[in-house]
Amino acid sequence: MSAADTELQKTPLHDLHVELGARMVPFAGYSMPVQYPAGLMAEHKHTREAAGLFDVSHMGQIKLVGADAAAALESLMPVDVMGLGVDKQRYGLLLTDEGTIIDDLMFVNWGDPAQATGESRPRASGEREGPQLFLIVNGACKAGDIAHLQARIGDRCQVLPMPERALLALQGPKAVDALQRLVPGVEQLVFMTGGAFAWNGTDLYITRSGYTGEDGFEISIHASQADAFARALLAQPEVAPIGLGARNSLRLEAGLCLYGNDIDTTTTPIEAGLNWAIQKVRRTGGERAGGFPGADKVLPFMQDAAGNPAAQKLGRKRVALMAQDRIPVREHIELQDAAGQKIGETTSGLLGPSIDRPIAMGYVTPEHAAVGSPVIALVRGKPVPMEVVTTPFVPNRYHRG
Repeated sequence: MSAADTELQKTPLHDLHVELGARMVPFAGYSMPVQYPAGLMAEHKHTREAAGLFDVSHMGQIKLVGADAAAALESLMPVDVMGLGVDKQRYGLLLTDEGTIIDDLMFVNWGDPAQATGESRPRASGEREGPQLFLIVNGACKAGDIAHLQARIGDRCQVLPMPERALLALQGPKAVDALQRLVPGVEQLVFMTGGAFAWNGTDLYITRSGYTGEDGFEISIHASQADAFARALLAQPEVAPIGLGARNSLRLEAGLCLYGNDIDTTTTPIEAGLNWAIQKVRRTGGERAGGFPGADKVLPFMQDAAGNPAAQKLGRKRVALMAQDRIPVREHIELQDAAGQKIGETTSGLLGPSIDRPIAMGYVTPEHAAVGSPVIALVRGKPVPMEVVTTPFVPNRYHRG
């Protein structure tokens, strides 16, 4: 074992991964399972057909507490935070002052626990009374996110990391069958909603969401109970353990961005095609327009709240690509037009296990971004014809009720 390996952190499920024969790799500062003996292809297809269990405990869980928490978070993101209902979940983007993306995250309005009856929500160390927001951020970004939140809004609300919590994701069309046997009531959740539950005397917070395009759940649980709960899930006939490899192929087939590949501090939400994540209320002419970092760099490039088109044109756009030849096109592959001129670069790519076709995402100049546009990917000097297509590559199957 190298010195670098010994510095890696371990999730509460590390020993279980090793026991199950996982191949462990460094990821976001943690030792994480990339695949189990069944292999990436089998794990991918199992999730599409039944239920896959993912350890995503490397991701950051953070609670914001206080009467001003929603307004404070809204001052950092071009997203409607204040209008989000209790136990509703939304996708958000932390932005730099230049309007580029620090991180993408999910957040839930937990409301004010003092106003709730009959349920117990996970508490954070040092937590005071007041309304709460629960955030899940990317593992590689969490230290920076926490520092950013504390520096920018720490005087307006409590910013409380929750390192004592593990996070599991159960994804696939049979996830609800498996989970409801252990946690009755989860079947009543719909996509992007959550609720407080209990299992064997420990509190859970479960959202019906995930990052595979499938119906499924993300489960926050105290680290001390994570191993037992994971084993109980794996004892269900539909459930198999799934590694990072299949998680990546599933999310790409779903057309979802991976932070660090498809979006980062060099991209704006509009270049990335994430306009849908900026609600009308925050756009020019909206009730709470602007007021977030980089607003002057972002809003002029998108429709206003009334639907009027943008006045300024982008220099590049994120697109989805599919190849005709069965040659995988991975990240950082140069994209050219028919004349051999460079027009962009891929940011993610692989052979889609569900569709058996090479798929990719990348950025190209706007004149080559329309659906149906031909693009040439230069793979080790060999031109691979691709076409701009719509996403998702595989239809999403979220449970919307």
